[in-house]
Amino acid sequence: MATRQETRLVTGIELVGAGGYDKLQIKQYPSRAPNADEVVVQVKFAGLNFADLMRRQGLYSPAPKYPYVPGFEASGIVEAVGSNVSSLSVGDRVVAFAGDGMWADVVTVSSHQCFKMPDRMSFEEGAALLVNYITAHQILFEFGNLRPNKSVLIHMAAGGVGIAAIQLCKTVENVTIFGTASSAKHGTIKEMGCTYPIDYRTQDYVAEIRRISPQGVDIIMDPLNGEDSVRGYDLLKPLGRIIYFGAANVAASGENRSLLTAFKTWYKCFSTNSLSILSANKSIAGYHLGYLLKDLETSKEIASNTITELFRLYEEGAIKPQVDHVYPYSKVGEAMQRMHNRQNVGKVLLQPDNVAQTDSEAKQAE
Repeated sequence: MATRQETRLVTGIELVGAGGYDKLQIKQYPSRAPNADEVVVQVKFAGLNFADLMRRQGLYSPAPKYPYVPGFEASGIVEAVGSNVSSLSVGDRVVAFAGDGMWADVVTVSSHQCFKMPDRMSFEEGAALLVNYITAHQILFEFGNLRPNKSVLIHMAAGGVGIAAIQLCKTVENVTIFGTASSAKHGTIKEMGCTYPIDYRTQDYVAEIRRISPQGVDIIMDPLNGEDSVRGYDLLKPLGRIIYFGAANVAASGENRSLLTAFKTWYKCFSTNSLSILSANKSIAGYHLGYLLKDLETSKEIASNTITELFRLYEEGAIKPQVDHVYPYSKVGEAMQRMHNRQNVGKVLLQPDNVAQTDSEAKQAE
């Protein structure tokens, strides 16, 4: 039986249209009781991802009709459970993910998209885990088939997915890691395990990799696309594979979207056909977590297995999410600007304003 709840107002961030930061507005709306297979979670922290920046600019699919509450992931405490839910209980510390709707102080989600956190995992780490580490793990091990003695190029290596990928690469013996990041971040990613940091602002990463490894690399994680999709394919060793999982170059033009920039980026994307890649002995893959989350049955099977493995690696100390900065919901624009300017090292998190205020008061009282 679901725990009874009084109707109350939920506070969330609503995206009212495509455009600048003014399109993100704090709104209140009635709470919703869980159906038989759902749980209600009081959110402690929510994750910010590059896909959220593209959604705001109207450059990301899938997306609901405006207005809607964005957000793919959150951590928090279970407040209520549906009558069919036996795996979770009120008071459980959990992480949850969905195709949207997670940037609120209370969320209602399917129980299959909600997981108990390891006891020693903090709420900050939980909110920083799901999207970044699921993405990195499935790209490296499902598509990339990462094995000992291979080499990997990780673009945006100091970001949330990048750091997750570096840590996961280090769970495999003798993997050579090339990582692109601004020079100020090289110390961090090298400490994480990046073998060869490359400053994409002052160095040609293709020339630098060729200098170190003339044959190229075995696996490329490409969240950039556009011209980089072609350069990456050319950089692969025989039997190598490139996995495209984003289009950061599309959203690199400023606060508001630029359709001209988007068109130029897509125009420069790698294009081929099944016959032309035969002689190259290379493989190409595309990964889009948003579409996996859109299909509940697919996400239940694929993501849950990956999350179980990630929790195991966390418990063993092999991975540890790195949080860059936490912003209250009311400063979501500042949070996005930090990520847009590539200033973050690790995960940028959002926090409901009421929770942020409570945490601040608690720290002052200590």
